[in-house]
Amino acid sequence: MRNKVLSLCVLSSIAAAPSFAEEDKFLWLEDVEGKKPMEWVKQQNAHSEKEIKAYKGFDGLVSNSLAILNNKERIPYASRMGGYLYNFWKDENHVRGIYRRTTMEEYVKAEPKWETVLDVDALGKVEGVNWVYKGMDCRYPNYDRCMVSLSRGGADAVEVREFDLKQKVFLDKQSKPFTLSEAKSSVSWIDKDTVFVGTDFGDDNSLTDSGYPKVVKQWQRGTPLSAAKTIFSGNKASVAVSGYVIYDNEKALQLVTESLTFYTAQHYVYRDDKLVELPLPKDADIKGYFNDQLYVELKSELKVGGKTFKQGAIVYTDLDNLIAQKPEFSVLVEPTATASISQVRFTKGAILITWLDNVKSKLIRYVQKGGKWQTQQAPFDVNGTLSVFGAEDDSNEVFVNYTSFLEPSSLYLFDAKSMKANKLKAMKQQFAAENFETKQYFAKSKDGTKVPYFVVMAKNIKLDGTNPTLLYGYGGFEVSLRPSYSATIGKNWLEQGGVYVLSNIRGGGEYGPAWHQAALKENRHKAYEDFEAIAKDLVSRKITSSKHLGIQGGSNGGLLMGAAFTRNPDLYNAVVCQVPLLDMKRYNKLLAGASWMGEYGDPDIPQQWDYIKGFSPYHNLKQDTAYPKVFFTTSTRDDRVHPGHARKMVAKMEDMGIDVLYYENIEGGHAGAADNNQAAELSSMVYAYLMQQLKS
Repeated sequence: MRNKVLSLCVLSSIAAAPSFAEEDKFLWLEDVEGKKPMEWVKQQNAHSEKEIKAYKGFDGLVSNSLAILNNKERIPYASRMGGYLYNFWKDENHVRGIYRRTTMEEYVKAEPKWETVLDVDALGKVEGVNWVYKGMDCRYPNYDRCMVSLSRGGADAVEVREFDLKQKVFLDKQSKPFTLSEAKSSVSWIDKDTVFVGTDFGDDNSLTDSGYPKVVKQWQRGTPLSAAKTIFSGNKASVAVSGYVIYDNEKALQLVTESLTFYTAQHYVYRDDKLVELPLPKDADIKGYFNDQLYVELKSELKVGGKTFKQGAIVYTDLDNLIAQKPEFSVLVEPTATASISQVRFTKGAILITWLDNVKSKLIRYVQKGGKWQTQQAPFDVNGTLSVFGAEDDSNEVFVNYTSFLEPSSLYLFDAKSMKANKLKAMKQQFAAENFETKQYFAKSKDGTKVPYFVVMAKNIKLDGTNPTLLYGYGGFEVSLRPSYSATIGKNWLEQGGVYVLSNIRGGGEYGPAWHQAALKENRHKAYEDFEAIAKDLVSRKITSSKHLGIQGGSNGGLLMGAAFTRNPDLYNAVVCQVPLLDMKRYNKLLAGASWMGEYGDPDIPQQWDYIKGFSPYHNLKQDTAYPKVFFTTSTRDDRVHPGHARKMVAKMEDMGIDVLYYENIEGGHAGAADNNQAAELSSMVYAYLMQQLKS
């Protein structure tokens, strides 16, 4: 199955402040690139850089990071298209990166010969723009034309240009290319001369309240965008609307989806110039189109036709019956008490499902014979994390990546028919992993729920409560945090005497939809209680103590950090709060914030604000309270989570006499950095800060 959907995106502006905003004297910091706010940012940056970079080992941390990020021996992960393998690559000579290709014959060699397809550094130099590459969406199955997404400085909003993959050039005007101006757009190939498009069409009816496309149009080559035919127009209060095409081998299925909230959607088939609404649960996810069946994942229990299907199950039905409004669902797989579905991939003759069983991966093949499903486990270690990619409808081969905290990634070519795995490439150890070990523990949360977490620590560790410990968390949007190898954590934290902890709190997807839904909206506090339980468990085990315990998280994890230190300021001595949400009264008015109300709730509804304000860090700061010295980071070019969150939080804390550190990268988008040099500098500041706070 091939789902050709680009990221949905369009730059939002600052909305009018709600009535309470007169009390918010730091609202001016929401003017992202205003002169006064940028002067404030530069002053904050200078202060924080001076203090953090005074750490004696800072230059060594940067050197370590750059060596890791620019390591030419790292695995060049590739996608297969039309007989070639394509890879996007950055190093010290290609700071913004090159898109390149090779053959499988070359790829298996230790040093393949690559052919450059697109040089982003060279393009930026010619055009005088700091382009950041955001993806290449190529037309299946011909792979002759692609849509290249380019961002200024790393923002989500992109400029889209049509690219000739065979000639390795952008189409000239005589070829009548598809191009889109900077926006958070959705574009998907229908055929060589037709695409689905959603973007800012230049009118008030183009975008949702979240700043994403509200309208899907069918656009013909050679015609102006204004002449594109409207297929569907959604509700302004919905998150987004998109049109896209998925495939069962070469059988195309055109779909239009209106994302009603972040977790609910209405799906339509577009056929013979007509839209047909599909009778699917609104919270179900379409996973694939395979052997004339449509496969969906259930996010809640489904009762239909006298049958009950479990939450988290993968079910399927004949597509024609579904379109005829007469679905007859059957079960492919169901979750268990400890195991949930992490990935679903479709090959020529099989379905591959990656399971998480107590947050450890296993890969199972499913083949239907005689109306029954036969299963077989793939020959991979189950102590780490498996990721499957590169599945193609005309092939049984996929790429499988295996990693764990202490094992560098290994890349395999796996044949889903023969069940044989051939190791293609493996990263070398980049830190002294043999000196460390990984253990999984379970902490008991406030309501009695057992919450797993992993600890990576020295084999000869002394359990005396003095070990500098970094606890990482996210806990939202059904995102699962899985064991993975990080040479940067290894060199710049573990080898410096630190302990690393990965939390698997509710709000994530480690145990399926129920684990996520347990911490939604009014139950958000469950995620924070889980995180606190892990922190306290680390202290009770004498792995660390509050004096030596630091925490880190970004985006929704940044909100977790804000909640953590405002709820329990005495529990931590360092907090790294990255690209965070913090003002939960205003979050739905800023950039893409409205799209997340399915996760947090609507602060403009008094009954919902009653619980939201309980986890709004900006509103829970207290005068005359001793807080840890927090390090906030964000990016001016982040057009997903507004930098105003971090800016205002810092300004308010300083106004209250609270010592705080702040660094805002002028580029970088939501990722925080636009190239390896920026990434190395920023991550080194984080580790230097942690050492300053926790090692003494």
